[in-house]
Amino acid sequence: MRTVFKDIEEYIAIQTPEVQILLEQMRKTIKKAAPEAEEVISYTMPAFKYHGMLVYFAAYKNHIGFYATPTGHSKFKEELSVYKQGKGSVQFPLNKPLPLDLISRIVQFRVKENLKKKSV
Repeated sequence: MRTVFKDIEEYIAIQTPEVQILLEQMRKTIKKAAPEAEEVISYTMPAFKYHGMLVYFAAYKNHIGFYATPTGHSKFKEELSVYKQGKGSVQFPLNKPLPLDLISRIVQFRVKENLKKKSV
């Protein structure tokens, strides 16, 4: 798979049609939750910035990885407990619907967190 992408559009375009649908759902959910956020590619994956990094996401063979570090996962620990997790990451299986409401709330939390850091 290609590792250098000029934008999120290009990243999504190389995925399978099924994965493209999930990535677009995630992208739209993040944009709706943080309309002023900037789309970027960081660490070779789609990401959103708003007064600092908000979230990252990436497609893998069996899941969509979602990264809302540093605190986005700990704040929603109980709700995320049904998903496989790693340090600073959560895996949403490709064969299940994305938890779009949860993703939206995590992004909104990260926006508030970044704004709070900015005002200090």
